[in-house]
Amino acid sequence: MTDKKLHRLVLAALFTALTTVMTMVIQVPSPMQGYVNLGDCGVLLSAWVLGPAWGGAAAGIGSMLADLLSGYAHYAPGTLVIKTCMAVAAALILRAFQRGDRPSLAGQLAGGAAAGTILVAGYFGYACLLLGKGLAAAASIPGNIVQAVFGLAAAVAVMQVLIRSGSLARARNA
Repeated sequence: MTDKKLHRLVLAALFTALTTVMTMVIQVPSPMQGYVNLGDCGVLLSAWVLGPAWGGAAAGIGSMLADLLSGYAHYAPGTLVIKTCMAVAAALILRAFQRGDRPSLAGQLAGGAAAGTILVAGYFGYACLLLGKGLAAAASIPGNIVQAVFGLAAAVAVMQVLIRSGSLARARNA
């Protein structure tokens, strides 16, 4: 295994753990059996730092582990798919907006908005169709919107710090 591949693997493992912890540390319960958390910040950062493949894997697995460890195992399969799709979309959109070495703020916002849309629609569909809640699943939409906005704001703030400190360039080039 080359140093670059090993570095990517270690970063992916780190972001998997980071996403799990960020999801579990601050949990504000929602009336519809879910919770609002910082996990989407980890999902977006995984995507933006690692790209669609590694970032998607780290985001999906880390978020799924948080569900399993927090007593929301019935959401784990949906979370794996939804969070992976969120990260892949966010990474691809950021890549499309990028000019040069620095990720653009517009790309981060557009990617985060797409990921938020996947979050809201994905969990609505999962709860409605696969968990059998029917249209009652619509009650979770406002909470999921708040979660998506909160995660995007936190991820953009952290990303700006990573860019300014030079840490992002070191992580991507090592």
